Amino acid sequence: MTTEGETIVLRDQLCFSVYSTSIAINRLYKPLLDPLGLTYPQYLVLGALWEENERSIGAIAERLALEPSTITPLVKRLEQAGFVARRRNASDERQVHVHLTKKGNDVRLQTHCLKEAMLKKSGMSAEQLIRLNEEVQRLLDALTR
Repeated sequence: MTTEGETIVLRDQLCFSVYSTSIAINRLYKPLLDPLGLTYPQYLVLGALWEENERSIGAIAERLALEPSTITPLVKRLEQAGFVARRRNASDERQVHVHLTKKGNDVRLQTHCLKEAMLKKSGMSAEQLIRLNEEVQRLLDALTR
């Protein structure tokens, strides 16, 4: 707790710690994703499709807590690179569905190095990282309810 007028040190603020950690994770993953031809946001789109293939742009956006207007250019670049294909919904032309190509499915195996890099760099065990992730997920759930 701080008293009125006391300066709050950034390192003591959860929001800054989570933000800084996110940036550090992006930096850790970048040299591993670059050779695959992926950016971190593109990797997240693929992750949503690995969970459930054939999703609409809106469903991908919802899963990643982003706006559809943010997802569309990511999907277009993934399509140009051959990772995904898009098709319009026959019953509703406004809806675009995205599905993985063979290349998009195959690259999943090449991303296992991300987990290994996280374990090595963090110095934490898999169990510790799982517990930490569960705590962060509980906080996210509480904040978005």
